[in-house]
Amino acid sequence: MSNDGPGSLLAQPLRPPSVGRAAAHVGLLLLGAVTGLAGALVQAAWFPGGLLLALAGAAGLFLGGGYATRSRSGAVAPAAGWIVAVILLTTTRPEGDFLFGAGGGSYLFLLGGMALAVICATVGAGRQPAAGSARLGK
Repeated sequence: MSNDGPGSLLAQPLRPPSVGRAAAHVGLLLLGAVTGLAGALVQAAWFPGGLLLALAGAAGLFLGGGYATRSRSGAVAPAAGWIVAVILLTTTRPEGDFLFGAGGGSYLFLLGGMALAVICATVGAGRQPAAGSARLGK
């Protein structure tokens, strides 16, 4: 039995985000970039504990953003900031300096963080009906 009537959440059009919600997502994006920068420094400093600490911090931020905003976009915003910061840190400069070495730990940090971003974005809470609008579990 479909619940796509006029009162259903699926039948309602999407509204633009409020100013507070947009500010929260921008803040999460910047926090993701800072977490990516800090993780890039920590993961190489104390291997393997630093790698685990950097990945745990990233996963906590991704999941926390999703739960704080009660949406998947709350997990995607810090993940996008993290990925952009980490990818920008992998590029070499004309002077030949770069932050990541060619070791296995840096590849685990890059690929593991991206995998965590995808996992946390898909596990995050999606749009759910209000508590009293449906009888779930019967």
